[in-house]
Amino acid sequence: MTYQAPSGLGAGDVLLCFLPEHMLPDETWAKKIESKFPGLKARYLAQEEPETGDVRDINSIPQDLWPGVTVLASLYPPDTDKIPNIRFVQVPSSGADRWIKHDIYKKPGVVLCTSNGTHAPQIAEWVIGTWIMARHQFLAYAGYMKDGSGWAHRTDHQGDDSTGTRVGILGYGAIGRQVARIATSLGMEVYAYTRGEKTTAAARFDDSYCVEGTGDAEGKLPAKWFHGSSRAAVNDFLSQDLDLLVVATPLTSATTGLLDTEQFACLSQARKDNGKAGTYIVNIARGKVISTDALLVALKTNQISGAALDVTDPEPLPEDHELWHAPNVFIAPHVSWHSSHMRQRALSILETNLARLHSGEPLVNVINKEFNY
Repeated sequence: MTYQAPSGLGAGDVLLCFLPEHMLPDETWAKKIESKFPGLKARYLAQEEPETGDVRDINSIPQDLWPGVTVLASLYPPDTDKIPNIRFVQVPSSGADRWIKHDIYKKPGVVLCTSNGTHAPQIAEWVIGTWIMARHQFLAYAGYMKDGSGWAHRTDHQGDDSTGTRVGILGYGAIGRQVARIATSLGMEVYAYTRGEKTTAAARFDDSYCVEGTGDAEGKLPAKWFHGSSRAAVNDFLSQDLDLLVVATPLTSATTGLLDTEQFACLSQARKDNGKAGTYIVNIARGKVISTDALLVALKTNQISGAALDVTDPEPLPEDHELWHAPNVFIAPHVSWHSSHMRQRALSILETNLARLHSGEPLVNVINKEFNY
């Protein structure tokens, strides 16, 4: 199904950007957009409270920002009555899980687009960085450095390179494709998993937003492709003797709790059958894709060799949560997307979609409302 808002942009249209400070347009950008689309009014407000940095309630922002809004750029959905004339929403994240249950989401005449691809370079670096950190025991030696005992422990940990190892990427979108690009340069073999079958060049092609010089738009890097929506299909993928598993799938009803006790057993058994240490897991998707209870058991029983988590369930992770103290785990507070390039990329994709909306061309990163990504 094709999702396309009515074309034309200008007189009578109002753009409201309710975005993080680091993505927020300024007056120069707003004037440029108003000049490019005569009649369009551009309004903007940082989502953070200036005094505390806390996220504002979008429904409590100044009411004079709402009249006439037809285009909204926001991570957070407002009450439906705030945007009765909305026809296009640009979500400044790779997923739109906050919008899925909103009444506006269900309207056929309203198109929603993600910012998928704008975060791919930095998140892929975070993925590979944490893999290399674990592979070369950086955290252990950082601890020795602090107490001055590093030289005494020089043979305690055996680091290793990545050549000849296998990475399984669960969700081969923009982030997964950039992970594949970096992993391939390290000599790793890439296995990709997608919901739908990708047997042809056309099916493997990705037309979503891509930072120049990154990714794998043509889908040529994976040595093997796997697909399916059943647990059996996922288990088959996890049984492929993976050294590294990268969780990069969108959060939907189908992927919530996707990795549970059974799936960790599949990962573990495949490694045992080949006499190898457990798989290392990196999750940069959403915390709810992995069962936290099952993950804790897998870490404590060495079913997996370790995990790097930029996302958790619950999130934020309570200070007294058991996961903080689990063995061989690295946890970050959902920061892998940070980059000084985010404003330029976020506004670039918004401006591209405004131009396409005006001309009637297909928008970039349109959410498929059947699959919710």
